[in-house]
Amino acid sequence: MNDFTPHITHFIDSILASVGFFKTELILAIGFLLCVFSSLFFDRKWKDSSFSIAILTLIAALICNFLQYEDLGTGFFGMLQIDNMALLSKTLILIGLLVSAVMIRQHFEKRKTKKRKGDLYSILIGSSIGLLILVMTSNWLLAFIAIEMVSISSYILVGYFAEDKKQTEAAMKYALFGSACAAIMLYGLSLLYGFTGVLDFADTRHIQGLIDSPKVMSSIAILFMLTGIGFKLSFVPFHLWTPDVYEGAPTPITAFLSTVPKIAAIVLFARLAASYGTTLFYFSDIFVLFLTIVAIVSMLAGNLIALRQHNVKRMMAYSSIGHTGFLLMAVVGYMGGHQDTLLFYLFVYTLMNLAAFGFIDILEQKYAANEFSDYTGMGKRMPIIFTLFSIVGISLVGLPPTAGFIGKLLVFSSIFEIFQQNEEATHLWLLIIGALTSVISLFYYFKIPLFAFLKHKSENESLGGPTITATYVIAVVLALLLLVFGIFPTIIINFFQQ
Repeated sequence: MNDFTPHITHFIDSILASVGFFKTELILAIGFLLCVFSSLFFDRKWKDSSFSIAILTLIAALICNFLQYEDLGTGFFGMLQIDNMALLSKTLILIGLLVSAVMIRQHFEKRKTKKRKGDLYSILIGSSIGLLILVMTSNWLLAFIAIEMVSISSYILVGYFAEDKKQTEAAMKYALFGSACAAIMLYGLSLLYGFTGVLDFADTRHIQGLIDSPKVMSSIAILFMLTGIGFKLSFVPFHLWTPDVYEGAPTPITAFLSTVPKIAAIVLFARLAASYGTTLFYFSDIFVLFLTIVAIVSMLAGNLIALRQHNVKRMMAYSSIGHTGFLLMAVVGYMGGHQDTLLFYLFVYTLMNLAAFGFIDILEQKYAANEFSDYTGMGKRMPIIFTLFSIVGISLVGLPPTAGFIGKLLVFSSIFEIFQQNEEATHLWLLIIGALTSVISLFYYFKIPLFAFLKHKSENESLGGPTITATYVIAVVLALLLLVFGIFPTIIINFFQQ
């Protein structure tokens, strides 16, 4: 104890100096407490008090994050890394949370339930702290805590308003599968710490410890560790929970799960790939091969199974798995120095998914349309919705003149550039499979305009038009932005190149 005493002042000074790097998260923590307090005491008299606090908290966090662009560095003894990658990712996450909160409020506005709706916003704000930490850290312990913060919040969001057996089953599958993956990941992290004695995966001592450890055991430890990240990204073979959860959860919750946690997880994985895939002498080739195989299998499995789906949300679930494979392609590009390409595609992916689930939610709420067959003939009655919904599908395929085309073009260009440099066959296979699965995706996204405009059902002629709601406005705006950024992509690309 006496040996430790002289260092206490130094530790306290270091912690206090690091608080400035944690201002955004402190705002969210205060907002979380206020949301909980509001849900307990104020929501009965003012039903939107928790929602208002959540929105104000996220806006304040966004402003604080923008102000932090001039204040880069590391904090809390190197556990947090504040760089442009982290700040840009945090901006995407906070925007995604804002949109998700508005969609959740709109979805549950007229739904009668005995449960407090304000609790949803508390959970959403609570998960945001973990999400922001994920994009800033290279410390395994902090990353695991952040992943569990996001996972536990997600379990609650999925199961909180479960109304039937299917929704309850989806929530249980999600929680059980996630818990198993977390346990395996924690065991892998304990092995990694035992081999290296260092928890920072970007630290040279951590890398050297892995080099000096038995190859088989260190490879097993890394595979165990990847289960936790794989669960959040839902790449093959950790994708089994995705279809049931996406179909069973309320649509705004599905929109959140398919976008915001993926941004955080893919940024963490990109940092890990840049560290492990370029510095481990014997393991770098194996890691890149593993990354390539997972990307290829995820793209093939997700897109091929999506072809057979009749439920729109299950189709989007498998599409999301396929897009995860494509995001892993962008991670390979990030390893080659293309940070702006990864961030641009994450931005576009967020716009596409939130817009798609916004339209799905509108049609589900007003017309109980969950299957493609339910869309039959609706395009004539709701031309704006289905025209823009079709544009979102075109962007998800990656066709001009949408932002999805620009995003995929940039990813393909980055992989081709890397292939020209090293002429590795794995990169060529990534290009081929990426192009092939993009063509395959055209066939199931085309079902939207096919049923809406080209097929006819007489009973749908009496349907009324859609109600202008917050979700409607969000979906329309996001769909139009996909066109704007497809025609003028430099607006966003220049922002991500800062």
